[in-house]
Amino acid sequence: MSHSANGLIQGQQRGDAQSLTGAKVLAALILFFGVIFSVNGMLAYYAISTFRGEVADHPYEAGLAFNREIAAARAQQARNWRVDIAFPRGVGGKRIEVSARDTEGRAIGGLKLTAAFRAPVDASRDRLVEMYEQRPGIYTTEAPVAGGRWDIEIAARRDGETLFQSKSRVLIE
Repeated sequence: MSHSANGLIQGQQRGDAQSLTGAKVLAALILFFGVIFSVNGMLAYYAISTFRGEVADHPYEAGLAFNREIAAARAQQARNWRVDIAFPRGVGGKRIEVSARDTEGRAIGGLKLTAAFRAPVDASRDRLVEMYEQRPGIYTTEAPVAGGRWDIEIAARRDGETLFQSKSRVLIE
């Protein structure tokens, strides 16, 4: 054998010691996909455990009730009530005051009013309070929330029937 042929054979032998084998490729693939699956699993766990992404507890049932809500909204519009919300400073802190008047400006008394304070991002901070009729057409209660932006839902009922509903975004100081 010539010297150049001998060097070629020795070079092949050195390459064989560092060559890529099936076991190395398999180990690299398992390691690569193992890291990908673990990171994806961790991200999915944190995404699901921190925020459900749902506004309604039972969205399917809420969708089925849609036609009833449309009929109630039309009946509310036909009543043409004027309901105003105010946040006067009370002795104990924040108060909410709701004024209810009919089409002719007369006070609407005898209602059962509730106010639901909904945090725009975190449903765990939501609070529901019952309001009390201070004088005819004027309903008040303490606002049980910290300052900031809130969605407030007012519901007025009489004899088990919801006569008025509204939703507003308010700034409570």
